[in-house]
Amino acid sequence: MTDPLVVTALFDAGSQAELDARRRRWFPAGRRVVGAHLTLFHALPGERIDDVAAVLTDVTGRAPMAAEIEAPISLGRGVAHPVDAPGLAAVHGRIQRAFTGDLTRQDAARLRAHVTVQNKVDPETARATLAELAAQHRPWTATITGLGLWHYRGGPWEAAGEFAFSG
Repeated sequence: MTDPLVVTALFDAGSQAELDARRRRWFPAGRRVVGAHLTLFHALPGERIDDVAAVLTDVTGRAPMAAEIEAPISLGRGVAHPVDAPGLAAVHGRIQRAFTGDLTRQDAARLRAHVTVQNKVDPETARATLAELAAQHRPWTATITGLGLWHYRGGPWEAAGEFAFSG
């Protein structure tokens, strides 16, 4: 069986740098194997990489989209920033329809767009992080510039392609 494929939204450089800085600060170092990311799909079939790439090429024939990075929320044992990007749900839905029979339950669910900056910590640490991030947070508008495709190898992801919005 081929390693699964991960699909993420790609942010403008400034927003990516800010989200990465937050993840470096609050995500447990021993568990941080990838940078900050907004996952659209966690496990598309690796053996269908050509089909996945074709669908990503098709859905990126649109203009980059605005994405509001919202105030942090609790994940119980972590913290995330919800991302409000209205066009992203439509992109997600088109990819879902293309791989209906291949989706995990998680990937078949409605998109809850977010960037996790902390996970797998004790609830007290998460509450303290949420309080600090909430006190300093100023919502900002990022730009989603395209989609990233990655091979999931059980640890760090291996890049498999970038698909820029071009419409």
